[in-house]
Amino acid sequence: MHLSENEGIEGKTFLVTGGLGHVGSALCLELVRRGAYQVRAFDLRTNSPWSHLLINHGVHCIQGEVVSKIDVEKAARGVDCVFHVASYGMSGKEMLQFGRVDEVNINGTCHVIEACLEFGIQRLVYVSTYNVVFGGKEIVNGNESLPYFPIDEHVDSYGRSKSVAEQLVLKSNGRPFKKNNRKCLYTCAVRPAAIYGPGEERHLPRIVSLAKLGLVPFKIGEPSVKTDWIYVDNLVLALILASMGLLDDIPGQKGRPIASGQPYFVSDGFPINTFEFIGPLLKTLDYDLPKSWLAVPHALFLGKVFSFFYSVLYPWLNRWWLPQPLILPAEVYKVGVTHYFSLLKAKEELGYVPIVSPREGMAATISYWQDRKRKSLDGPTIYAWLFCLIGLPALFATAYLPDIGPVPILRTIGLFIFKSMWMMRLAFAIAVSAHVSEGVFAWCLAKKVDPANAKGWFWQTLALGVFSLRLLLKRARK
Repeated sequence: MHLSENEGIEGKTFLVTGGLGHVGSALCLELVRRGAYQVRAFDLRTNSPWSHLLINHGVHCIQGEVVSKIDVEKAARGVDCVFHVASYGMSGKEMLQFGRVDEVNINGTCHVIEACLEFGIQRLVYVSTYNVVFGGKEIVNGNESLPYFPIDEHVDSYGRSKSVAEQLVLKSNGRPFKKNNRKCLYTCAVRPAAIYGPGEERHLPRIVSLAKLGLVPFKIGEPSVKTDWIYVDNLVLALILASMGLLDDIPGQKGRPIASGQPYFVSDGFPINTFEFIGPLLKTLDYDLPKSWLAVPHALFLGKVFSFFYSVLYPWLNRWWLPQPLILPAEVYKVGVTHYFSLLKAKEELGYVPIVSPREGMAATISYWQDRKRKSLDGPTIYAWLFCLIGLPALFATAYLPDIGPVPILRTIGLFIFKSMWMMRLAFAIAVSAHVSEGVFAWCLAKKVDPANAKGWFWQTLALGVFSLRLLLKRARK
């Protein structure tokens, strides 16, 4: 397909669901750059890291939910093309909120389709996922001829709901409009690999947070396992090309868009082991990447344990204080089982060729995370937190509290180490004095090298002592 760069974009109005997210915002900005008449970013949120940038570029930010038919209809009226990017449940705790996942991914998609048919919107591009055909069985250089993974065999609600939604979108291709049955809706689905890039919200932040706390104890699967990744700019290009592939006025196509009713796999085109891929990022941030490997069956068992535990906590899954699970079954498959796909169909029919190489994409991502780390309060691993937050109170209890509860046992251990009560009390006094003096020193030093986080450095060093102070000293040397 050979079209001009802005074919079907200039002078047109676009709706991007999930428009304040990582992919949605990048897509909105690219549509503006290519000359769109109006771009509407439809999102549940009213603010995001990109909302001010979008507003400054003239994007209309509309607050609403895809699960609300009224909200979708208000946003879609007068639109020429819809990019349905919004979804829920891609990773972590969200994956276990089954009702919400189905509500957003299936019901929300139905509302988008109905709005297109109601208002005569001819083009609908759906952002799908590899998981519609992948469910834990190895796929090497797969293509779009692969059947959908059986609905009842999906281990996660996200993959299952996205599969249902994609099939609804593709089966709606060719449906006549309600008010003008001479014209019809054209749809296609873009199936991206794991997305990365500056500001990505799903995969890398979770991996980096766990690595920072020392909670990435092993790699999963074999070193030979390979999966696909896609840089955000490459995905945006694929989506725009897909929208062009739904134009029905292209010479030589006989009125039938080349992409109508079609799915497309898109990636950077360089399958790689996940841990090899993220290794440079973690190394640059001074976080350790584990050397040991855990077999998929063992990791799967661990994932099921976390899945059961978090399912018991279902009513509180969306609470901020409940941390993300270490791993879930679907995530074990994603990193531990080979699955990558050919770009041939997207290349031949849409003209898709990645514009950003994996090396360039990771370099930009590393630069973003380095800057983010410089601006934030760095901290030690969870083991240092546990050592200090359990150790100091235990020493206090041993030295001063009466024989209640576990105190006698702690006191016996303390006497074995320190030999006398006097020595235990002296050790506690020295520890407290050290923490206070280190906290004050951290405050004074942070005022010079990291003033924005000076207060945070004080409280963290007061609690953790040298474990926190050494990180601040390292930053001061830089």
